[in-house]
Amino acid sequence: MSTLPFFTLDVFTDRRFSGNPLAVVMDADDLSTANMQCIAREFNLSETVFVQRPTLAGADVRVRIFTPAAEVPFAGHPSVGTACLLAELDHLDTDDGRIVLQEEVGLVRLGLRKKDDAPYFAELSVAQLPRFSDAPDAASVAPVLGLEADDIAAEGPLFSGCGLDYLLVPLRSPELLAAITLDALQMQSLLTGAVAQMVLVYARGYEGEMRARMFAPALGVPEDPATGSAAVALAGRLANDASEQDGRFQWTIHQGLEMGRPSRLYASAEKRGGEITAVRVGGHAVRLTQGTIHV
Repeated sequence: MSTLPFFTLDVFTDRRFSGNPLAVVMDADDLSTANMQCIAREFNLSETVFVQRPTLAGADVRVRIFTPAAEVPFAGHPSVGTACLLAELDHLDTDDGRIVLQEEVGLVRLGLRKKDDAPYFAELSVAQLPRFSDAPDAASVAPVLGLEADDIAAEGPLFSGCGLDYLLVPLRSPELLAAITLDALQMQSLLTGAVAQMVLVYARGYEGEMRARMFAPALGVPEDPATGSAAVALAGRLANDASEQDGRFQWTIHQGLEMGRPSRLYASAEKRGGEITAVRVGGHAVRLTQGTIHV
């Protein structure tokens, strides 16, 4: 039996007991995939990270990311939370304010900053630029959410992802987010064989911010309070839809309000000549607990 240290954090927030909880298990090189899945199921958070020695040149550490039901190749709040934790623990040389995580999707680069007594802030740049594909129409998607087809905005649903794909569903007003009643069985039927098994529903708020909810019951996450990989998928779509051919675009995304876990994600994208050249998402992370786990 081995004993491994672990930490939990609240991510995409600068206040404890808000944001998206994350568990990080250190020194996990000797754990099997089955071990990691069991531990993630035991924590029962939307994601648990296992920190290992890197196997790719250029990486500071390797991280493997598990939901309670499956391993995922990339995720935002685990990346941001792990980077902030490693910096706080002085596990890495962060004098240049940068950390490179080896994830299943590839090398994920993050910039770090800290101001006075505030918690660390980390911003990741995606390893894969966004890809898009056609999705079911509003009439097919609306019943899954307990909404009417007219509640979905004119641009309609779209599959989008930067290493992890989502069905993006725009709503006509932010009030409709609170009206969602997800039908998980209908969602499974709709998305069987599709490129994405997760749904991000979003609307623009009245002060220019974005409001969002994310559902992934097939991965053991009925609803997620803050989803970085969905934020970059959304940022990619918004930048792609923008009429400007060049520039940097920024959005503040509020998620988790309906769950009592308010979160803020700061997303951005860059375009040159009409092509997306970079997508990023960042946020704070606050350490909450630490302990040991016996395996």
